[in-house]
Amino acid sequence: MYNYIVIEGNIGAGKTSLATQMAKELNASLILEQFEENSFLPKFYEDPLRYSFPLELSFLADRYQQLKNHFNKPDLFTSFTIADYFIFKSLIFASRNLESLEFGLYGKLFNIVSSVVPRPELIVYLYLNLENLKKNIEKRGRPYEQNIKFDYLDKIQTGYLEFLRQQPDLRVLLIDTNNLDFVAHNEDYQWLKEVIMKEYPVGMHTLTK
Repeated sequence: MYNYIVIEGNIGAGKTSLATQMAKELNASLILEQFEENSFLPKFYEDPLRYSFPLELSFLADRYQQLKNHFNKPDLFTSFTIADYFIFKSLIFASRNLESLEFGLYGKLFNIVSSVVPRPELIVYLYLNLENLKKNIEKRGRPYEQNIKFDYLDKIQTGYLEFLRQQPDLRVLLIDTNNLDFVAHNEDYQWLKEVIMKEYPVGMHTLTK
């Protein structure tokens, strides 16, 4: 049984929906990223060059504080923790959004912060192709996301996959969800839940239904 599971994926992959449903059904403590409270996010989509650095710094600070607060005060009445983000997503997004000098400084700060928060025992990556990501983004209707380009989604997806493949000490489950609708179809959700809760050795494992 895992004590700490992370559901990850690109923008629009369904991370929050799946993490929320699993936490509710399995009596898990839930950590959800508070991205809607970040005032830099809409500004970043309007002017990425100007707002990339403050956006990434603010996300890193928020994620660190949230994880620190959660694990310093564990909930004794839940069976495990499930989150809809891994703190290393900060480094992945920053590597794609920042200039080299900014990223060098950011990397130093990230190494300090990431060293003091626990690592998950299982990282689940929900893989969707760019077309399906875009459909999900349009469907949920957040105004500041509607102008996200395919090339931005592509570079974020590439960043995730490159990072996960280079982490031999992590337990990663990459699931192709292009043929699944785990929000609308309970059968798809139940399959996902069952494969996620199985025991896996350290390394990357790829699944397709």
